Amino acid sequence: MRVRTEAKREAIIEVASQVFREAGFEGASMAEISARVGGSKRTLYGYFESKEDLFGAVAQSAADTLFNPLFESLITSVEAFPKALKQFGQAIVELGCEEHTIQIFRTLIGVSGRSEIGIQFYLSGPAKGLEMLAGYLHNLMDQGVLKPCDPAVAAQHLSALLQSETLLPSLLGLLKSPSTAFLEQSTERAVQAFLNAYAVQPPSGQAA
Repeated sequence: MRVRTEAKREAIIEVASQVFREAGFEGASMAEISARVGGSKRTLYGYFESKEDLFGAVAQSAADTLFNPLFESLITSVEAFPKALKQFGQAIVELGCEEHTIQIFRTLIGVSGRSEIGIQFYLSGPAKGLEMLAGYLHNLMDQGVLKPCDPAVAAQHLSALLQSETLLPSLLGLLKSPSTAFLEQSTERAVQAFLNAYAVQPPSGQAA
């Protein structure tokens, strides 16, 4: 039996990501992916049990390399609050509106009804990001900047506010290639709404 290697697994994920972007989930085939990787389908199935399993790995890789670093940058930011929160929100909103991200979300929703891929992705991706965000907000509560409450709930509320003007319209194809100005204004409104609800002394006007 061939020895599995992490390098080979990562190479498969990278190629599969390209194929999924080009053909979509339904149009992509394990045969095409294995041909581009350079090997047999048997080898491919030695790493991933199904196309759904492979797509789950592609989605997880995207979360690890794109989204999670944004949460990590927030908790290590040297910028003062709320500027750090606004910069984080802007980055999250922009990334969430990118076509590649939208394609991944659409596919995850489609396959979640027939597999555990969606649950696995949420627990190992968004859930971890929200946990980091909750820790950041908890520290602000300890400092008396935010009202004391359940930081996990506050993190969910902030996430929902940041997505409120863009996620569903993007998923349904209504919002395409939004302008930087629109995304900045959307982020501004979301952060301001969060501060109005959670800040001990909500800043007047726009969040800086």
